[in-house]
This record gives sequence, C-alpha cells and structure tokens, in this order.
Amino acid sequence: MRIPSSTFTIARYVIAAVLVVGACVLIGAPATTKLTPHDKAFYADPALVEYVQPGFAITVVSAQIATDGTVSVDYKLADPNGAPLDLSGVVTPGPISVSFLIAYIPKGQTQFSSYITRTVSAVTGSATGTQAAGDSGGTTTTVATGEYIYKFSNKVPTTFDQTATHRVGLYGSRNLTVWDLGTDYADTTFDWVPNGSKPNPRDVVRTADCNACHGSAATVTGANGLAAHGGTRRSVGLCIICHQPQTTDPSTGNSLDMKVFIHALHMGSSLPTVVAGKPYQIVGHNNAVSDFSAVVYPSDVRRCQTCHNPKNGAAQTGAWLTNPNRAACGACHDDVNFATGLNHVNLPQVDDSQCSMCHIPQGELEFDASIMGAHVIPDQSTQIPGINVVLQKVTNGAAGKAPTVTFTVRDNKGNGIPMSTFTSSSGTLSFSMTGPASGFKMTNFGADSTTPGYVTESATGSTCSPDGTCSYTFTHIVPAGSTGTFMIGVESRLTAILNPNTVLQQSVSYGATNQVIYFSVDGSPVTPRRTVVAMANCNKCHTYLEVHGDLRNNVTYCVICHNPENTDFTTRPSSTDPAQKAAPNQAINFALMVHKIHTGANLATFNTTYIVVGHGGSTSNFDNVLYPAMGPTGATRDTAQCYMCHTNNSEAVFPIGLNPVTDPQGLLNPAPATTSACTSCHLKTSSMAHAASQIDPRFGESCDVCHAAGTAFDVLMEHAGK
Repeated sequence: MRIPSSTFTIARYVIAAVLVVGACVLIGAPATTKLTPHDKAFYADPALVEYVQPGFAITVVSAQIATDGTVSVDYKLADPNGAPLDLSGVVTPGPISVSFLIAYIPKGQTQFSSYITRTVSAVTGSATGTQAAGDSGGTTTTVATGEYIYKFSNKVPTTFDQTATHRVGLYGSRNLTVWDLGTDYADTTFDWVPNGSKPNPRDVVRTADCNACHGSAATVTGANGLAAHGGTRRSVGLCIICHQPQTTDPSTGNSLDMKVFIHALHMGSSLPTVVAGKPYQIVGHNNAVSDFSAVVYPSDVRRCQTCHNPKNGAAQTGAWLTNPNRAACGACHDDVNFATGLNHVNLPQVDDSQCSMCHIPQGELEFDASIMGAHVIPDQSTQIPGINVVLQKVTNGAAGKAPTVTFTVRDNKGNGIPMSTFTSSSGTLSFSMTGPASGFKMTNFGADSTTPGYVTESATGSTCSPDGTCSYTFTHIVPAGSTGTFMIGVESRLTAILNPNTVLQQSVSYGATNQVIYFSVDGSPVTPRRTVVAMANCNKCHTYLEVHGDLRNNVTYCVICHNPENTDFTTRPSSTDPAQKAAPNQAINFALMVHKIHTGANLATFNTTYIVVGHGGSTSNFDNVLYPAMGPTGATRDTAQCYMCHTNNSEAVFPIGLNPVTDPQGLLNPAPATTSACTSCHLKTSSMAHAASQIDPRFGESCDVCHAAGTAFDVLMEHAGK
C-alpha cells in the first residue's frame, strides 16, 4: 500500500513504523510470498514489510545525447511489486542514492570506452594511471514519483560517433537501516545508438554464471550474489563499463581490464608469477590492497566454459574461442613474454593479428595448440573409453547373511568391460557396505574390518557375462541382529593412453560415477539416507567434483567413509611432517569436514587450523580456502549462505540424536552431531560453550528449542542476508 502525500500523514506513519520496528521486527511470520527464507525481511513484522516493501529495481526509459554533448537519462525506481519509489525517501520509505556511468564502443573495437576518466596516483612513487569514472554534480529533475531525468555534468565531445553503441550504467542503494532492514542494492544498464540503429554491445559473460559461485541473487532484496565496491555494482554488464583497457592500477602496474584481471584473480595461486613468488595484488579505493595470491579456483582452471557458458544466451559467448588475444590469454599464462617470445615457443607476437592462425577454436587432436585442445582436462578427454557402473539389485541382504550385488559395468559405447581389465596395477573396482542408513550406527562388520562403520571389498572377482552384467557376493555378512536399511556403494578406476604414438601421448586414469543402492536387512520398507546436500549444488562451483584420484565424485557415496566415527587415523602415522605425525588424529566426518574446509580462510581468526593427512602421508591444509559466496557488500567468505550447498533448507533440520562425532583435535570430543556441525563454522570458544551448555547427558541436544523453524533464533533467519 502507499501512504497519502500530506506531510502530517507521512510523519505519523513513519513514527508508527519506527514503533513497530522496536516491538516486532524479526519475530513475525513471513510477510509476503515474494520473500524467501534467505531474506532478512522474511522474518520481519508483516505490517512493517507491507509498509516498507524492501528491495528495489532501477530501469531506464531512455537515454540521449544532445548536440552540445549533454547526456541525459530517464530512469525509474520501483519496489519488487513494481510500485514507484521516491528518490528522496519522503513519499515512500528509504532514501535512494543513484550514480551514473556513460561509455561507448569505438569503431573497430569490441570493448567499451568511458567518456569520463580520472587520473590516479600510485601509493608510492610518481606513477599515474587512467581509470574510467562516474559522473558527479549533475542535475536531477522529477518527472513523477519514481521517474527522474538525470543530466550529466560531464559532456561528451560534440563530435561523438552517432553510429556507435552507447551504454549508460546506473547503480544505487536504498537505505532501510532505520527499519532494521539493511541496505538494498541494484544496478542496470541501457544500450542505444544515437542515430537510432540497433545497438551491438559487448556481451561475453553473464552475471548468472558468476552467481553460481558467488551466491544466488534470487533473494527479493538482492542480499546475495555478485557484488563489488561496497555492494553497489552487481552485474557484469555494469562492470565492463569501467573495467576495460582504459583502467589500470598505477600502484602495481596491473591492468583492470575485465578480460585481464578477472582471469588473473581467479587463477590466483595458480598464476605462474605467483608460483614464482610474486603476489598478484590490486590497490583499490582508499589505497586498500586486495591480494588474490591465495585464491584457488574451485573448478579446474581449464574449464573456460564455466564462465564462458555456451548456453547462457550471451551474444559473444564464444569470443574466447574466436578472438584469442595477448591480453586475455596472457592473463592466465602470465609467464609468457609476447615481445620476446619467451614461453611462447620462442615466437614473438607483436600484435593480436596472428593469434587465431595457430590458436584455432578446435584442432584435430586434443592437447594441441587449438583453444579447445589446449584446455582439455585429461580424465574428461573424448578418448576416454569410460566406465559406467549401474547397481541393479541386492539379494540375500538379510541380517546374518552375505549380500550379493547384481550390477552392470560398461564403457561409453555400451560394451561390457571384462573384469580382468580391473585386475591390472592401475585398475580397481570395489564395493563399500554400511548401515543403517538412518544414521550409520557404526556397524561392526567383524574383527578383520579396520574401517569404522563400514567395510570395503575388492569386487574384481565378480562373475560377469560378456555384455557386462555381473554379480558379486560379499565375504562379510550383514551383522546378525541388524535392522533397517543398509547401503552399498561402488567405485572404480582404469587407465587409458591418450594420443598414442605421438609426442602428446600420456597415461591418464579415469573413474566411474559413484553409485549407491539401498536394501532392507529386516524386511522393513527401504528408507534411503536423508538428503542434506545436492551434488548439483557442489558442482555449481566445482563443475565436476572428484577427489581421491578421481575415485570419489558423489556426496551420497562420500558419507560412507566420512562418517562420525572416522578420522585420518590410518594415514596420519605416515605423515612426512613431524608436527602432523605427532598431532592428534583429525576428524573427517562429512559435515564437520566440509564446513571447516569452506570456512578455511576464517580459521586463523580463531587460532585454529584444519589439516588432514591423506594417502601416502600427504598433507592437505585447508586454512587458505576462501569461500566464494559474497555478502551484501561484496565481501567473500559469506558462509552464512548455507543454501548454496544444502538442499530444501536441510541446514534447518538438525541431526539431533544421530551419532556423536569423534573429534580428537576439537574442543569437545566426542561432540553431538548438531553441535559438531554448527561449531565447525561458529568457531568461537564461547559458541562451543553455549552448545555444550545445551547438552543433557540423559536427553541429548536441545538446539531445536531456540533454533528450529519459527523459534526466536530460527537458524534460517539467523543466516538470512542483510
């Protein structure tokens, strides 16, 4: 609803709203179906939300350049329902601040060039650099509430190219802090050609692809997703107005051109120059230093299609294939000296005109100089024959008996793979059994089973028919007296020779997608394990998550080993680091492990680490992992966005009563399931003290009393954006 325009009524309603905030904010029921449980306003008083209507959008009606070079833009401000918003925040709640950019694509070029620039001095020394800038000091005229015309104070040259594609960018914030609803951000762009022709803007990468890792922007209030410069810049289309060849960092000499710095910062720790000891840094606003040298890209850096998504609808989504150039390619391959030919097969490259002659989109062989070929990930080569294992059924799976698994194992062409293929030194096929699936009650499969809660057997002795239909009978039995649903999972791996008899020949191992199958051991209905995390959510960032030498790639399978009782006790004694060898075993329960890994960069703040000793005594230190989700102001490490991994709000379904977690390096060992999961992110000692105080030795955890849905400290509400 909208309030009347009289000053008296406005003042009265604002006073009333403030009183409502003091009494009711953040304790009410959902106010509108448009809000999600990840919006802070979802939990505010419905009357307050009805009044404020948090969130906003900017749209451009038109833009033009007068003959004297004056730029003007007609734009609208609206709430999520489309109702107009007052710029000053008098007629409608919350003052709004809007900033303006103007650029064009010069003839013969493909990137924007800003009409407005500024000169920036280096922090030390006399170096200066040019940077694209926004307008300031312009005039705003009100057309009607919610619609305004802004005239730039900076004029473009009167000789501006009327046939060029122009873009205005608008970004702004809506201040709702007086209602305890934070600050909303929005931006937009508008393209036009002054002579009336159809614009042809730069359109290479879409924001939605960035948000796969940087956080969903689906919240009504725009609390999450790609954000920079304090949260005001939220879309790639806006970013490329300034982040183009004009803009440099004089303090480091680094280019801030999008195609250069975005590649470099995502390469981060993998940059050849960083590996050689030179940090990759950008000095920004107020001389703040951003060091990207520790960034680890969550996918394989050769997966260019992660950002250059061929399915995203961008007009030039294939530019990386058709327009190779020194700036973009040299951003990742930053040890190449194109002027001298160093690390470029001794071929100097003085311009970009010949790049596409060698670096064609795709060649005849993988791993050649073509763009697609050079970025092939070996175990995903088209030459890989493939392993496809399908678990069909389990028989004789009753308690006290040895279950038999019927399955098929075939290559990508549907041909059966002989079991003898897996008996080589590089091949493996094995099954793991655990249960019950309701909580993995640390079933003991016998004195000869050294793995806690599960047993693994090599299945290379399976009986198979030529078409790849096989059966395997476990040597271990389902323990007598077992009840409920058990599960069996499979992993397998082989080796292939790629590009044989060429200088590009290489040996590559590859695995099958892990499968699991459930079966009842007592005749009760089969009940699969609860779904907590969706594999598809993992792969939004990781694209194709695989660990342990490409053997494990399915979180439903991972939890068999990464169960509450397990630690790195089998591998820590083989550590080559004396300090780690002497340290207590590390917990590897899935919830604890994944939370701590993704919290990595925050661990040092709490004077703790998360280091796991793996196969062969290898050390995996996760202390530098930077969770890529962005908060409202653009800061990474926003681990409050639990829904990026969890599915169906499963983070709010507490594992109360499930197995305690063995945690020799933790503050509490063992720790109840919910306490262990939550304090893996909430690392303060006081957080553990709070959790421990809510554990009764007779009745267990009481977390749901305060943190369940609808309670005073509803876990979804506490993690909501803004």
